[in-house]
Parts: sequence; C-alpha cells; structure tokens
Amino acid sequence: MPLIPQEPQIHERAQGPSAAPATGRTAPTPRPVPGPRPVPGPRSASAPRPGRPGPGPARPAPPAQRSQSPAGKPQAPGSTTPPVPQIQLVPASADGALDAAEEAVDLLLDSGRAPGDILVLTTGEQHPWAAHELSFGETAYWAQHDAGDDVFFADADAVARAQSRPVVVVVVNGGADDAVARTLPLARDRAAALLVVCGDSERVNAALGAGV
Repeated sequence: MPLIPQEPQIHERAQGPSAAPATGRTAPTPRPVPGPRPVPGPRSASAPRPGRPGPGPARPAPPAQRSQSPAGKPQAPGSTTPPVPQIQLVPASADGALDAAEEAVDLLLDSGRAPGDILVLTTGEQHPWAAHELSFGETAYWAQHDAGDDVFFADADAVARAQSRPVVVVVVNGGADDAVARTLPLARDRAAALLVVCGDSERVNAALGAGV
C-alpha cells in the first residue's frame, strides 16, 4: 500500500542542523530546514572525529504522524516474529533528501533518542561524515559502527553489513531504481521501531511496491 507523503514529522521531536528548506519538499507548511553541516577537514591522528552540533532553536511539537503500520505492538508470549517498524515518508527531491534526513535525525535526537539508536543509509552520494571517516580506513570506520554509541552514516550498499538499530533513515539521494528497491526492504528489516525514508514520493512508493 503506497505511503502518503506528509509534512516531515518524525513521530518524535529533535533539533536540526541545516539552513535552507529541502528542495522538492511537498509539505504544505514545511518547517525551516537548517543548512547542511560542513564537510569536516583533514584531522590529525589525535584529533577527535567531528561531533554533532549543539541544540538549535526549539521547535513546536509536531502533530502525530501517520504511519503505515503500528510500532511497539506487544507480541504474544513465545512469538518469534520480529516487530514491524513504523514507516514514514518524508517527501524530498534527490537534491534535498540529505537535508530532509538531517532534520529527521535532529528531530529524533531532540525527542530523546540516543545517537546510537540511529542508522542513516544513502542511496546516492555518501554522507560527508561517512566519506571523512572512511578516509582513515574501513577498519576504524566500522569499529565506530560496532561501538554503537553514535549516529552511523553508511552507503546503502553496506546495509547487509549493518546491524539492526531502533531507527533507520534511508536517504534516496540518487542511485538506480533497482538498487533503491533492494535497499528499502533490507533497511526495513534493520529497523526495530521506525523506518524513515527521505526522497521522491513516487519513486519511493514504486520501490516499496507491494512488499511493504
């Protein structure tokens, strides 16, 4: 069943890093999206990796989201069926999807989600944080993933290697349609509570198809 595009509300609130609204966002009353955080420069071996910025201006509480399937539904005793995550679509163009995802992550953090609860996957160009950290080698990069104490950004091709987290955010910022179609079901499997998809509504719904 296709997802209905909606205002970028993430079920929970958070602060955000970006300064211009995401291009192609179709919400009737979009919230300002702060600008993307700058790409970190080279660092010395002893310098800490770039952290998330401090809290931004407070936003009003978002209205209740519409989701395709209920999250947190109690399972019957002895049931082995994994919980079905909520799925939320945040409409955005390919160019604006990363900004929309940044805002979604910040809303989640501001709502009380721990940074280690969140995995972000990009279908097109890598997130600047991932590109920066990979410059120090894959071993150190994936060690941060395994530590599970911060938001982790990865290419969608790495979804099979990524461990399950409560929240998975998929950024449809490029990539072939068949690659996006492969990524979304895998990302849903990795999301224990909430799957947020930032991208073009028609493309996302076509990729999800009847599999959701």
